[in-house]
This record gives sequence, C-alpha cells and structure tokens, in this order.
Amino acid sequence: MNSEYKTLNRVPTIKEYINLCNAVGWKDYMNFDVAEESLAQSLFTVVIQYEDQIIGMGRVIGDGKIYFYIQDVAIIPEHQNKGVGNLIMSAITGFLKENAPEKSFVGMFASQGKETFYQKYGFNQHEGMTGIFGVKHEGEIK
Repeated sequence: MNSEYKTLNRVPTIKEYINLCNAVGWKDYMNFDVAEESLAQSLFTVVIQYEDQIIGMGRVIGDGKIYFYIQDVAIIPEHQNKGVGNLIMSAITGFLKENAPEKSFVGMFASQGKETFYQKYGFNQHEGMTGIFGVKHEGEIK
C-alpha cells in the first residue's frame, strides 16, 4: 500500500463529499441540499487523503447505542484496489469496537460484488434476514 495515504478522522467538506459521490456514480441518488447537515449528524466519519485531495471516505450513523449503520464508503475509482478500503474499514471497525455496546446491531448495504470484501470485517448475510429498503421519490416511498 502507498504510504502517502493518510487516514483522517473528520467529516468531509460538502465539496469533498459531492466530489466522492459523483466519482462513484451516486450523483443521481443523493440529495446534496441536505447532505451537509446529514454528514454533521454522523457518529463517526473518516476520510482518506492522497497528496492534497480527499480520495475516500466512510461513516457510521445510527442512535449510538443499539443501532449502527455503515454508510457512504466511497473511493475515487483510480484509488480503488490499493488498500484504501482497508484503511476506511479499519478506522470504522476501530470506532465500533471502542464505542458500540455489546449486542449492538451493525448493518450496511454492500454494492453487488463487494460482499467478500466486507466479510473479512465480520459482515455476512444471515439466515432468515433480508436487507430491504425504500427511497422517497415524488412524495412516496418506493
């Protein structure tokens, strides 16, 4: 891994967040009008810096006691498969080990094909449980 990657436990600026979301193809799925407030309400956020640019991020949201969700793990494509995801997940799992009480539920959605990456951090499909979700669009949950 390139030692020029720096792990910073901080919230990305809205400009950095928009850049990361656009780079990974999330532009059409994000409401950037409320993103800055959402980021500020995160329980934990990590960014990865390369030279003078933020090239990756991840965050934990939830109630801070029972429910923790890993969100917005994003890495600019040219920096993918270079260990940046491991830096992000190591910071996140370190936070969870220190701050999540025993029997906490830690959830996430993984992009298709990325499941095996997250399995090494303890994330697996569980018998009898299915991850489902809806997105509010035009006033309705769809």
